[in-house]
Amino acid sequence: MSTQLKQVYETASKAIQAKQADLKDVSVFLSDNPEIANEEYQAHDKITAYLEKEGFEVTKAYKIPTAFRASYTNGVGGRTFGLNSEYDALPGIGHGCGHNLIAISGVAALLGMREAMKKHDIPGTVVLLGTPAEEIGTGKPALISAGAYKEMDACMMLHPGKVPIHNSAISAAFAHCAVVVEYFGKPAHAAALPWQGVNALDAAVAAYNGVATVRQQLEPDVRIHAIITNGGSAVNVIPEYTSSKYMIRSLSSVGVEKLKVKIEQVLKAAGMATGCEVKTTWQHVVKDLHHSEGLGDAYKEAMEELFPEHKVQCAYGVYVGGGSTDFGNVTYELPACHPHFGIVPQVGRGQHTAEFEQAARTDVAHKETYQAATGVAATGLRFLSDDIYAKDVNVDSAPHQRPLPNRSR
Repeated sequence: MSTQLKQVYETASKAIQAKQADLKDVSVFLSDNPEIANEEYQAHDKITAYLEKEGFEVTKAYKIPTAFRASYTNGVGGRTFGLNSEYDALPGIGHGCGHNLIAISGVAALLGMREAMKKHDIPGTVVLLGTPAEEIGTGKPALISAGAYKEMDACMMLHPGKVPIHNSAISAAFAHCAVVVEYFGKPAHAAALPWQGVNALDAAVAAYNGVATVRQQLEPDVRIHAIITNGGSAVNVIPEYTSSKYMIRSLSSVGVEKLKVKIEQVLKAAGMATGCEVKTTWQHVVKDLHHSEGLGDAYKEAMEELFPEHKVQCAYGVYVGGGSTDFGNVTYELPACHPHFGIVPQVGRGQHTAEFEQAARTDVAHKETYQAATGVAATGLRFLSDDIYAKDVNVDSAPHQRPLPNRSR
């Protein structure tokens, strides 16, 4: 790493460290006031108010009601580097996935990049998108459809979890797709005339058991999970209607598409076996992560140079734990990368638990977030300032290449 590049990185790091108190205030507010997907109005307002106070150009309710866009441009021309913040919570658990930290990681990287772009006269634009509804997989696909990512030449975001503190991992994540299945039967008195009914709950149970039977013939990288969301209205009435939700996962979008066919057959067979009508409603596919290795390698280099105790595992295409993310869809649109960073001394219960929600509030978690955000900011600054590196990232990310402008002033 050149002395000049290290100076750029250190400028970003100092800028982020100077804003620790403000960033933690935002994070704790989100943790204290969790809002589920598409209802993140307080989070939206808290984050955008802070960004406006910091002097960024902010567009509220950008494309969708609880999304936002904030940006900074230095000079004329140049490339555009994108960042993402998430801030939706889980029902009943709050920020058990650490989205309060993801929110401030994007803000921190934006602050760091702006300061370094000013001080070192780096031309270009940095854009932070506030992306709601990640937990139901709809936020970023909706923003992609609305054209929110078209202006970006590359994009990164962070997520806590998967690894111990002082570590990051850049690895595979599941593609997934959800389906709602509804069965329509015929009600009857469950004691007096049960033979006159057509039991929609029998269909739902048969479907659940049928899917469970299929599991043993599936490959190790496949996951299927389900809940019955409506199992009937009264115990003494043959249920005329039931609904269930299934989620299927595979390490590739192609694998998900193949699995959809098999699961659809099982769901319809349960309807046939019980005499019920069946309706399946499939959601869009949340894609697997297609990391830009050029971005990932630069993140590793920056993190291990700036924070020698921090080690980054670049396991592109290798699954080392975790779930899915709608950022996978972004990685199929442009060069992009999604590191995970640790916030606990040892990997224990992990995300989507009350224990992780508490871990995401600690001083240690916030310190690790600021460091990881510095790594993302450093990668973005290199992408904006180095024409050859930016071109290599673009070529490396085929088939998601875009015409790249050169560095200009």
